[in-house]
Amino acid sequence: MDEQEWLAERFEEHRGRLRAVAYRMLGSLSEADDAVQDTWIRLSRVDADEVENLGGWLTTVVARVCLNMLRSRQSRREEPFGPHVPEPIVDPVAGVDPEHEALLADSVGLALLVVLQTLAPAERLAFVLHDMFAVPFDEIAPIVDRSPEATRQLASRARRRVRGSAPVGDADLDRQREVVDAFLAAAREGNFEGLLAVLDPDVVLRADSGPGLPGATVEVRGAVEVASRAQSYARLDLVNRAVLINGAIGMVSYRDGEPFSVGAVTVQGGRIVEMDILADPARLRQLDLPALDE
Repeated sequence: MDEQEWLAERFEEHRGRLRAVAYRMLGSLSEADDAVQDTWIRLSRVDADEVENLGGWLTTVVARVCLNMLRSRQSRREEPFGPHVPEPIVDPVAGVDPEHEALLADSVGLALLVVLQTLAPAERLAFVLHDMFAVPFDEIAPIVDRSPEATRQLASRARRRVRGSAPVGDADLDRQREVVDAFLAAAREGNFEGLLAVLDPDVVLRADSGPGLPGATVEVRGAVEVASRAQSYARLDLVNRAVLINGAIGMVSYRDGEPFSVGAVTVQGGRIVEMDILADPARLRQLDLPALDE
């Protein structure tokens, strides 16, 4: 076995962790895969004898790649068009795909990714690497070009934002399913009181339809407003199928047999506290979604 083959084998041993780091950093599986591929290209160009700790080296490189991608994304988005729902990981209700298990460790729900994307790139990196992957601040500091103490403060600020904004959902999938089914039934029937019964008074709904549909990408707060919007969606004659969205019960909605939207739902205390709907046609086409008749 030559050096490149040996490196390739070692790299595959770390691919799952690298992909998990990149997904938390970028909120997109496709971009995460790009970051991992870029990391492999960089590894293939170095002298393996110079790398003492391959796992640490790879984590540092993929973090730098993701940081650059986040900064580039931030500079391009001069005028945000509205809420941006991260790319969800969709699985059948029967269980999570083994390839997704590492990506979803530490309960990486879509609600958490929504909050992470509001952080500054350096804050997000410090929080993800330290709080989710236990990377010491001494190793994170050179990546963000700060002292270890300043890096610790970055992570601390990010942690306060996350704890104050990212709801933690109920763990019982059967209970989640009951609440989501009740919401869908009430929406189909136009039962406004039924909708209010399963919605938290301070529920947040984000609907991301992409940049091409002005006014369709919105953030709505409050049970009355969310229930009213749910009633309006009922007129679209959608067919809903329960799935797992980042490990929690959610739904894929179909119109005329084609995917119309993916909805992540956070159930807390038996009520829906957050809904994140991705309905951007271009991004939906990139997801591995089940056909309606599967």
